[in-house]
Amino acid sequence: MENYDVAVIGSGPGGYVAAIRSAQLGYKTVIVEKYDVLGGTCTNVGCIPTKALLDSTHHYADAQHRFATHGIGINEIDLDFSQMYKRKSEVVGKNTSGLEFLMSKNKITHLQGVAQFIDDSTIKITGKEGSQTIVATNYIIATGSKPSTIPGIEIDKQRIITSTEALSLQEKPKTMVIIGGGVIGVEMASIFSRIGTKVTILEYADHLISTMDHELGKNLQKILKKEGIDIYLNQSVYKAENLGSSAKILFRDQSGKENEMEADYVLVAVGRRPFTEGLGLDKTGVKLSNRGFIEVNEKSQTSVSHIYAIGDVIGGAMLAHKAEEEGVLVAETINGQNHHIHYNRIPSVVYTWPEVASVGYTEEYLKNNQIEYKAGKFPFSASARARASMDTEGFAKVLVDPKYGEVLGVHIIGVRAADLIAQAVIAQEFEVTAEDMFRISYAHPTYSETLKEAYLIASGQGAINI
Repeated sequence: MENYDVAVIGSGPGGYVAAIRSAQLGYKTVIVEKYDVLGGTCTNVGCIPTKALLDSTHHYADAQHRFATHGIGINEIDLDFSQMYKRKSEVVGKNTSGLEFLMSKNKITHLQGVAQFIDDSTIKITGKEGSQTIVATNYIIATGSKPSTIPGIEIDKQRIITSTEALSLQEKPKTMVIIGGGVIGVEMASIFSRIGTKVTILEYADHLISTMDHELGKNLQKILKKEGIDIYLNQSVYKAENLGSSAKILFRDQSGKENEMEADYVLVAVGRRPFTEGLGLDKTGVKLSNRGFIEVNEKSQTSVSHIYAIGDVIGGAMLAHKAEEEGVLVAETINGQNHHIHYNRIPSVVYTWPEVASVGYTEEYLKNNQIEYKAGKFPFSASARARASMDTEGFAKVLVDPKYGEVLGVHIIGVRAADLIAQAVIAQEFEVTAEDMFRISYAHPTYSETLKEAYLIASGQGAINI
């Protein structure tokens, strides 16, 4: 029986980062993954392949609708659906091979198979070549999450699918209904709408991306509608049926009016649930919440002191970079270091176009908790750089404490918002004031200047540039 200092179960962003950091700190480390490749959901059927398709479809949409304005003429534009998906797979392959290299470089043992706790100190790993048992001083559970569904909707992976199956379709759908207007829903809608699929989003809430600042969701809705996506809010879906060559979906609005719709595919994007099945937690003292998440303290430590859990399986924002931070936190905690995560300073991003990004408190939160603030908002339509690139949709909004100038929240919908939000994270993490943020020099012309102007406005000054 092999002994390790640290055993990581699951090789997604949280798991592989936890393993690498543990190895860097000198621990004998093993990572266990049930699939043939490393990377988990994010690398294989989530973040990475989705972004590859978002980029490909963005180029295709630009060639159709924007190149002529730039003076670029194309006689005929052809979509090779198979090649688009092939490129996506190649991107994924490069990432997974990169992870294999990092495991080897850091002398991390990689075991393929399903891990199951026998007791608090031992796990059994069952793989293609049989089973083996290992013991570790510390365990890090990073088993992630799986797509959720709702009552009455059975995911058959044929016509009623999740984002996982959508990333492996063999041909372009003519029509698609997406249940859910959250991050996954709107990103999938963007991918397929751009290539000519007629997309409809059905959302239970009264606005899209409901966990983010509401103004972002309302603005995104207008943009997606202009792109030809039909969006119905306040809709309760209660049944879906595979008709063979299509699927039918039944839903009702708030007044109780019944509706039905048929499409080539129904894509269920109503969130994700923690994945702990088969892990054998019942053989340990690890406690689960009533929603199935593993309960942990501020150090991601479970009710068993040497068993930790990170990422989607513990709940909170289901973000790859959150899991990564928790992976580092646990490795350094095991090492005796005092590491802390400010969860309110972890950014959220939606990779539509324009992109949406947010960090800190929303305007709704500040109002509901009667926290005083000043808002500064500046549109990309007034940005010289955005005009030059024809990316004038959206705005940057900053929320600032009126007494001390503390940056309470930053919310952006616009070109390269995913990259711009990093500046706001720095401002919050190091408690830089809004005045500090507008007094530093910004290159001109750049998209980041929208933030400078928003900080100026929130601080009581007018905009000074375009």
